[in-house]
Amino acid sequence: MNNTKKRIAVYPGTFDPITLGHEDLVHRAAHLFDNVIVAVAGSTNKTTLFSLQERVQLARSVFTDYPNVSVAGFDGLLMQFVQEQGAQVVVRGLRAASDFEYEFQLAGMNRKLYPKLETLFLTPSEQYMFVSSSLVREVAKLGGCVNQFVSATVENTIKSKLR
Repeated sequence: MNNTKKRIAVYPGTFDPITLGHEDLVHRAAHLFDNVIVAVAGSTNKTTLFSLQERVQLARSVFTDYPNVSVAGFDGLLMQFVQEQGAQVVVRGLRAASDFEYEFQLAGMNRKLYPKLETLFLTPSEQYMFVSSSLVREVAKLGGCVNQFVSATVENTIKSKLR
């Protein structure tokens, strides 16, 4: 009998919308962990274009071909969600040095709240280093083409939402 504990990682975010940069990080994490849970945050200080349910559905549509990736929405404290999932790692993306200070503070706070937790920082591929959900939303709202930043499904959903 195999008593090996599954390596479960949680990749949290607002994902409003989910971008090719997010997809890139999930793809890499899926090779490192037995299970990756894309955790779509419901309670946020951000004004979102999509509801929590819409963001979860979009993420699920993007990751249908990933057998070890699941998507779940959550409200409340990330560390509570991580513990409920039995995860040991939180994956966070770093696009630029400016992201590091905030992410470093979050990692420290999360470790204080849940000492068994590790935070793994991944950087996206070079072509996605500048892509953020907020920039994608801004370009789309101003009528620009976002197909090089998001999947076709996400692009079509954005267009429908902004009509």
